[in-house]
Amino acid sequence: MKPCSVIIVGAVFMVFSHLASATQADDTTITITGHTAGVTPFISSLTLDVSNTTVLKSIQFAIDSKPGSVVRPLSGTYSNDYLVGRGFEHPPEISLPVYGLYAGYQNIVRLTYRFLDGSSKQAVTSITTATFDDPCGYQNPTILQARTHDTNLSYDYMMVKGSCSNFEPAIIDTDGALRWVGTANIAAGSAIFFDNAAYVGHGPLLTRIELDGAFTLLADYSSLGVINFHHNIDPGKVGVILDADTTTYYNSVNIEVDPHSGTVLKMWNLADIISAAMIAGGDDPSQFVYPTPTDWFHNNGTTYNRADDSLIVSSRENFLICLDYETSAIKWILGDPTKKWYQFPSLRKFALTLPPGSLPPIGQHAPSIAYDQNLLLFDNGQSSVFQVPRGDQRDYASPRKYEVNSAAKIATEVWNFESNQSIPCPYCGSVYEDAPLNYLIDYAFESPIGQNAFARLLGLNAAGETIFSYRYPTYSCGTIYRSIPLHLESTKFPTVGPQPLNLSTRGLVGTGDNVLIGGFVVSGTDPKTVVLRALGPSLSGFGLSDVLRDPVLSVYDSSGTLIATNDDWQGDPNHFIVESNGLVPANLSESAMARNLAPGAYTVIVRGKDTTPGIGLVEVYDISPLSNSKLGNISTRGSVGTLDNILITGFIIGDVDSATVIVRAIGPSLAAYGVSGVLSDPTLTIYDSTGSLIASNDNWQDNVNSVDIGKNGLAPPDPSESALVLHLPAGAYTAIVRGANDTTGNALVEVYGLN
Repeated sequence: MKPCSVIIVGAVFMVFSHLASATQADDTTITITGHTAGVTPFISSLTLDVSNTTVLKSIQFAIDSKPGSVVRPLSGTYSNDYLVGRGFEHPPEISLPVYGLYAGYQNIVRLTYRFLDGSSKQAVTSITTATFDDPCGYQNPTILQARTHDTNLSYDYMMVKGSCSNFEPAIIDTDGALRWVGTANIAAGSAIFFDNAAYVGHGPLLTRIELDGAFTLLADYSSLGVINFHHNIDPGKVGVILDADTTTYYNSVNIEVDPHSGTVLKMWNLADIISAAMIAGGDDPSQFVYPTPTDWFHNNGTTYNRADDSLIVSSRENFLICLDYETSAIKWILGDPTKKWYQFPSLRKFALTLPPGSLPPIGQHAPSIAYDQNLLLFDNGQSSVFQVPRGDQRDYASPRKYEVNSAAKIATEVWNFESNQSIPCPYCGSVYEDAPLNYLIDYAFESPIGQNAFARLLGLNAAGETIFSYRYPTYSCGTIYRSIPLHLESTKFPTVGPQPLNLSTRGLVGTGDNVLIGGFVVSGTDPKTVVLRALGPSLSGFGLSDVLRDPVLSVYDSSGTLIATNDDWQGDPNHFIVESNGLVPANLSESAMARNLAPGAYTVIVRGKDTTPGIGLVEVYDISPLSNSKLGNISTRGSVGTLDNILITGFIIGDVDSATVIVRAIGPSLAAYGVSGVLSDPTLTIYDSTGSLIASNDNWQDNVNSVDIGKNGLAPPDPSESALVLHLPAGAYTAIVRGANDTTGNALVEVYGLN
């Protein structure tokens, strides 16, 4: 992606500028004076003596992986404000938390100090740790397949949840090495990694555990009748959703809470919801719904779908049920039609049908929304335990993915990993997708007949290749009930959540209507600081010919008033902000500006200083992602030709978690706004940071999620225009707009964040 290459160029520039004059890195002395062991061997604290802490922007640590490993080094970056706010900074001393160390090992830790003027410097130290007494056996798996040297697996770390110790949850890497354990003396009932911390539900309590080992009791929900939290904690619409047992119902209540305060945001009582639907449909709910202690539902996980504002709840006993988030109305049910629920007309009317060749999920766990908006789950194949008829029984487990067409009420199985139907896992387990088609599979209770039970972790890359496979002894589901892929190779504090952060679009810049036009919206309550750039000459270094020789950048507000313009970046009065964020253009004739913009809509136009056309790049960088405002509705209009002269847009999704976006390519409908020479039939293709194709669309109504596009008010006006709904993990993506059959003309590419 272009943002990466640009930052590299900026770094080279900084080297030359440092030779010319002293920098804050030169003027600041930082000495590592020692380290203190943490509450576990996986955590330590480095003591730094800093001559001037006020010029520090951030400090990053990175722990070398063991020799021969392809696991990316575990790394964390603390902003100076974060260190002050957490009480780690008492000038001239800073106590720097380092987590993720190998136990019983001499760890090499590399530090990078970054300063407000954009300069930086490095240091290296070592931390020798004690061994760890691991009661769960996480450190010594049976290696069925060692981690291969393939570097295409998108994740390197995993959080596992068990109840085999008071050090839950735990984090291991894909080499099978234990790298972190919980510090709150809890045998986890339920857990999630959220906001760069572990959340654990235990009894009626919710506790947050920081990676540095500190922990906080967020809330006690016993006043709501909660007895115990079980199974999963899952991301919700606003906070996190817990599975709760209450004094009245067992395994059939969900609660969404604020992850910072613990405040209850919303509750779903599945007994009440299903009873109301059955009564409305003329059925007697007492034949299906039961009070505690009967396990009539066995709720074991949820997933929120932002595209249609729905909550999908997994009932091991019965089905998956999709609810309208706001009203709790039932939208659809997916499950085995030979089970008891299907005998009730009031529930059967919500059933999705499956075409030949598609199997219904049975006794499933861990529902989630995949990158392509399909429904992913772990199908255990286990029939009902309480409800009769119990339904079908399979002697193997398999991850499955379904394309759900809610308008047609059809669910089509589009992927599975049946592993020759050879792995039984009747209870527990999970599958989660990280980057597109990269999976982590957890067989939590692999129980071959006549053998001891095991838990198995298996990683698949996008090519479907097994990258690692580890087996652990277990009792019931107590060792590894559920496993989640993590990204600890570049963790930031404070957390930058799921949101579109940066936009870059490359296109042909001509004259008249054929200029490059970018649009974006600052939503929220606070101003947002952005860096805007227009590049041309430096693009030739990437193999492009006919680049724009001298780009000029102009910014307009929603009234059409010019608020800023720049020809050469050094002429901008805020060029020091551009420099300090490593965003210096490589060529002096290129444009850049930093501005603090109030909430509202803005337009960026790139023209050539002369009339010679050429390929240019316009970019918008959010350099204040933690403010109470966000970049949204990012769009660029440009000329679409053939070969290199197509419209290429890059965008970045946050640092953690996934964001739901709608990407559109507009052509014919631009004529209504006075644009001439429009692209008559735009096509849209999305690639991830590895260059892999992950989605494409020609005519938006052909997309199975076209209903969701319309529900969000983003249906393109013309049926020949393109649109996609995607649930994308953090990372960099490229959208390419071409003309069908090599047609040419002006087009608009847009990225809308639904978060």
